[in-house]
Amino acid sequence: MGVVMGKGEQTRMHIIQKSAELFNVRGYAGSSINDIMKATGLKKGGIYRNFASKDQIAAEAFEYSTAILSERLSKALESADSPIEKMLVIFDVYKDAVNDPPVIGGCPLLNTAIESDDTHPELREQALRVMNQFLSIIQEIIQDGIESGELRSDMEVVSLSSLILSTMEGAIMASRLARDNRHIAYCKEHLHRYLLSYQAGR
Repeated sequence: MGVVMGKGEQTRMHIIQKSAELFNVRGYAGSSINDIMKATGLKKGGIYRNFASKDQIAAEAFEYSTAILSERLSKALESADSPIEKMLVIFDVYKDAVNDPPVIGGCPLLNTAIESDDTHPELREQALRVMNQFLSIIQEIIQDGIESGELRSDMEVVSLSSLILSTMEGAIMASRLARDNRHIAYCKEHLHRYLLSYQAGR
């Protein structure tokens, strides 16, 4: 049985959910309190009763967005058996980046990292922490593949995890820009070929 939220908690979550979509589509700098009011249907007082500032809303909205992304990633990984399959299904989280991203507006990690790089150090730190968490997940998958004997022991775990994450984020950007998911599919296909070349015994 799910936890029942009180009215105040429901309002707070409503603000976070709507702001997460707003920030991911229009960016933090491009979204005003008036935009949040319009998206939520709340007056300014209703927003400031729950949050001290737009910065606080942005921080919690980013946490909410990346939690959705993490949940989608966990489900994808559960559907795969081998380490190679697990590295490939990471791309399936955004297989329909154009029409059905986990969060409206694309990848919250990519969007926040680009926007906050020089202008919002707190959000940048949040994005960096999430990126490192995702890199650790990928590194663990690769290491499991080496230890199980599926992958060769000379694989560069750290650099390969960087390649996989960077390739996926670039593919998301290209697919959304072109409004064509083939960029995700291309990258997944080439990664598959690369990983097969590192199977143990080859």
